[in-house]
Amino acid sequence: MPTECSAESFDFGTVEGRCVEAAFDAGLVTSDTGALLLGATDRAIRMMGRFASCFHDERHPQWIEHEVATLVGQRVFGIALGYEDLNDHDDLRHDPMMAILAGKLAARRKDCAPVAGKSTLNRLELSKLEPTRYHKISHNPIAIKTLLVDLFVEAHERAPRHIILDLDATDDPLHGEQEGRFFHGYYDCYCYLPLYLFCGRHLLVAKLRRASLDAADGAVEEVARVVARIRARWPATRIMLRADSGFAREDLMAWCEANDVDFVFGLAQNERLIGEIKSELDQVAAKSARTGRPQRRFKTFMWQTRRSWSRRRRVVAKAEWTKGEANPRFIVTSLRRDQNKAKYLYEKVYCARGDMENRIKECQLDLYADRTSTATVRANQLRLWFASMAYVLLCALRRIGLHGTTLANATCGTIRLKLLKVGALVRVSVRRIRFAMASACPAAQIWGIAAVRLALAALARASPA
Repeated sequence: MPTECSAESFDFGTVEGRCVEAAFDAGLVTSDTGALLLGATDRAIRMMGRFASCFHDERHPQWIEHEVATLVGQRVFGIALGYEDLNDHDDLRHDPMMAILAGKLAARRKDCAPVAGKSTLNRLELSKLEPTRYHKISHNPIAIKTLLVDLFVEAHERAPRHIILDLDATDDPLHGEQEGRFFHGYYDCYCYLPLYLFCGRHLLVAKLRRASLDAADGAVEEVARVVARIRARWPATRIMLRADSGFAREDLMAWCEANDVDFVFGLAQNERLIGEIKSELDQVAAKSARTGRPQRRFKTFMWQTRRSWSRRRRVVAKAEWTKGEANPRFIVTSLRRDQNKAKYLYEKVYCARGDMENRIKECQLDLYADRTSTATVRANQLRLWFASMAYVLLCALRRIGLHGTTLANATCGTIRLKLLKVGALVRVSVRRIRFAMASACPAAQIWGIAAVRLALAALARASPA
């Protein structure tokens, strides 16, 4: 007969004659002490208040327990801490760390917790563009999109001479009957097709789209908006757009040429393009046969499609022979031959765009940007923005607090594991709230460095110029 377990105490055998027991009776304890660093990061970049200002609240003030700033902050902080489900917040609303981040230790009403539960947060996520009788909170998409670009610009102390904006589309698999679901043959699933735009690690655009659209659909509008916002602050900065062959479209290239934006796009191969490098492919095939090693050569030439392009453009070709077969690749660019040689342009400039895929993985795998399980596209877009703001917050923590440390290039998931998921005993007195963390915490030194740096950054931000 199995031993009956007690809900209050658990037996784990003996060690040197002493019983090993465990129980959930430590009192006020949190497993997310590292969230203090998130709060310090927010004070350094002043993101959460501005994000909350993108929402409009028409609820009656007399009946409001949780303000929009509390709800928005709770959702973003929760995602950064690894709580992707709204159900988690029914327990998190009693967590002392969430109360600290919200800036309130107790609710005004006796039957409420300091922060909101799943039902209240769900109403926030289902907010419409205009308030209604049953949805008093609305949000402004234009303001949210503008904030992402402003946070990118403010992350730089001075205007850079040159920036590269990376465009990419990815799949967001769906497992229900969400609005706008479409079966995408390439990804072999029902999904959305969100559009992302990054500059290095900085996220500037996260646009949810139906998968029935072309990969470049809406790219011109998003790029035009972002470039205009950046140039308003950095008029002398050179801007280059980089993307794979899904974005080598006439409208996007023509816009770049008309607005003094350089571009480097992948170009899908065809018989005409391969014919342009036939002699180079023959040469590398012969040399590979002699040496037994892969060989490659580069060629640049002017080229135009038969119908879709309005003009001739520079194409760089890689003629490669590897594993006993040809592996040709092509890119199209606005950069002149004297600005970048073909080999450098392909290997150093274009191929570097692959790092953007790691950024997308951080958003989707570490911060649940693909958690688009609500019924409407609008609500799922808002969820994507919540995850995007969590990404921006963690990137700011990494940039400000972790430079020069072993976690300077850590992913969002590693930062969460090493620095945020730190348990502590919470002691509340009349004068202070103290989080007592484990003395043996492996990341204690880096945690302390980040805390000091973030405090100094917040102080500098608060000081008059």
